[in-house]
Amino acid sequence: MTTRPATPPRPFDHRMAVHSSDEEFLATALAFLAEGLTAPDEPPPVAIAAPAKLDLLRDALAGDAARVVTVPHTDWYTGSAANAIAQAAGYLAAHAGPGGRIHLLMEPDWGGRAGRSARESAEWIRYEALANLLFAPFATTALCVYDTRTAGPAVIAAARRAHPDTEVYADPLLVAAELDAVPLPPAPRDAHRLDTPDPDAVRTWAVARGLAAAEAELFATAVAEAAVDPVTGVLLWGEAPSCVCELRSARPVGDPLAGFVPPPATEPAPGQGLWFARQVCAYVDVRDDAAGTSVRLQYA
Repeated sequence: MTTRPATPPRPFDHRMAVHSSDEEFLATALAFLAEGLTAPDEPPPVAIAAPAKLDLLRDALAGDAARVVTVPHTDWYTGSAANAIAQAAGYLAAHAGPGGRIHLLMEPDWGGRAGRSARESAEWIRYEALANLLFAPFATTALCVYDTRTAGPAVIAAARRAHPDTEVYADPLLVAAELDAVPLPPAPRDAHRLDTPDPDAVRTWAVARGLAAAEAELFATAVAEAAVDPVTGVLLWGEAPSCVCELRSARPVGDPLAGFVPPPATEPAPGQGLWFARQVCAYVDVRDDAAGTSVRLQYA
């Protein structure tokens, strides 16, 4: 008996489309979803978009609407960019076909957290760029749709550099390095100093700064998880909800994907390091330099 060799997975297909009207969105989305509906060895395609656009899609799909999974983007993009990576990784693990095969139509919520500031928008561009590395092992087809009515021209121009199907695509690590080249604001002179990232001390400080007990517990745990031994300095500053901790270490992290790759399923919690910190905090900045590394966590 001969055995057919397994079909090697396709590389991650990361596409981008820009539209400026509902009609353009529908034309793009319907063609993409039709591709997913006819793809072999794939579960139903998924459309993640603004609720009003999902209503338009369901009407246009008519009898095929039941064969497409629809998710309001306000339900999918509920936290930081790192949360979106976790959401996508979890969905692929639970629902994708062989090799990660599935079609995902994805529209970030630019009216929500993703578009609330230039800093937040930059983190979503980092997510778009690093997705090319993080999901490279999967045969997933993702179409990221950008509406010029909600995403500004600077965001769209930056996003083009994160998608391989554009003429201006740039290496993901170069994009990440450019984002990291923007200096962070210096720590204030009156920042609270600790000798070690002791969770009890961080928790006590955070509660005194106005964080609720449960949030202070999460923040303290995130700080402890993010600490890279040996820690040479700990600074705390800010008021709730924007409590900040900066950790200094003589040992560089040296990995631009640190904290973006889910830990092994067999690894017990706690012990998830920067992955846990990125899920809890609004921002986690890792900057290597000649003296080692700094990890700055901002709770919200």
